Amino acid sequence: MLANAGIMPIIGDKADQVTAYLDAINVMLNGVYFTIEAALPALLAHDGGGAIVITSSSAGLRAGGARMSTKNHGIAGYAAAKHGVVGLMRFYANTLAERNIRVNSIHPTGVASPMVINEQFMQFAMEHPEFGETMQNLLDVPVVDVSDISEAVLYLCG
Repeated sequence: MLANAGIMPIIGDKADQVTAYLDAINVMLNGVYFTIEAALPALLAHDGGGAIVITSSSAGLRAGGARMSTKNHGIAGYAAAKHGVVGLMRFYANTLAERNIRVNSIHPTGVASPMVINEQFMQFAMEHPEFGETMQNLLDVPVVDVSDISEAVLYLCG
């Protein structure tokens, strides 16, 4: 099963409201948790093992976007949620290993999806180049295609 949920409430007036933080946590962390819990009965009933893949982000490995010039509740929520799903991955990996269920997380850099390929996000990135620097892949890789991530998930589930 794949637990994948992403929002990026980091731009506009709403980004400065606490609800942006709560939305990020509810969608990307709590959503992953409840998705896994909903799928677990079927995985456990199968009794032949299985695989769970959780989509995190490069921001789940380092606090991307963390600069005073871009600080807002949305960016804090995004970073916290993406780090939090790493904790869930570790929890479930340790818990479910005895039932032969593998649990992995993937950490893509920017993905060419409507979440980042849109006018508002591009404007924000141009106005705050330091944000892009903190979110950039450590390797010289531009945004990746959605299909690249899908293939990584298929590999981990195979």
